[in-house]
Amino acid sequence: LKDLKRLDDALASCDQAIAIKPDYAEAYINRGNALKELKRFEEALASYDKAIVLKPDYAEAYSNRGVALQELKRFEEALASYDKAIAITSEYAQAHNNRGIALQGLKRWDEALASYNKAIAISPQYAEAYNNRGTALREHKRLSQALADCDRAIAIDPEYAQAYSNRGIALQELKRWDQALASYHKAIAINPDYAQAYINRGTALK
Repeated sequence: LKDLKRLDDALASCDQAIAIKPDYAEAYINRGNALKELKRFEEALASYDKAIVLKPDYAEAYSNRGVALQELKRFEEALASYDKAIAITSEYAQAHNNRGIALQGLKRWDEALASYNKAIAISPQYAEAYNNRGTALREHKRLSQALADCDRAIAIDPEYAQAYSNRGIALQELKRWDQALASYHKAIAINPDYAQAYINRGTALK
């Protein structure tokens, strides 16, 4: 149901599972995931906390808890949750990637870069980690490397709108305006509701 974007139905199913089996940690984490997609982040956080109470070594619950905290701009707490997930499962690529995003929120770019490097070392086909590392590299003005990471993300996932938009930003900073525009056009073609890509395209057109 969640994959079908029937989030309210997914939530109702999780609640039914919990009514039958109140100590079902996996149902709480799935409930949290549905709530997170519904942007009900405080409620999602409460569901992840319950999953952790029931199963204290539940790395996925700590990682997803971090995402909810991040959405609430509670970056230090998110970072602590990712660190806990990694302490339980050291080769958890998604937790390392998400840790990098929290560090970016704290403007700790060098540490973010190290987290993305770790995520990629664990999972070399992790498109999101390449895209995020590209953002961190751009902050360091390592624009050619940032562009290469966006290209790598797109090679792995050719329908990755955010990677095209970020590629456009790197190209724009390299003063390669026509190529930047082409990247923004592609991002918008993939996701016509991508507001940031329209903003970026407008800047390039100006």
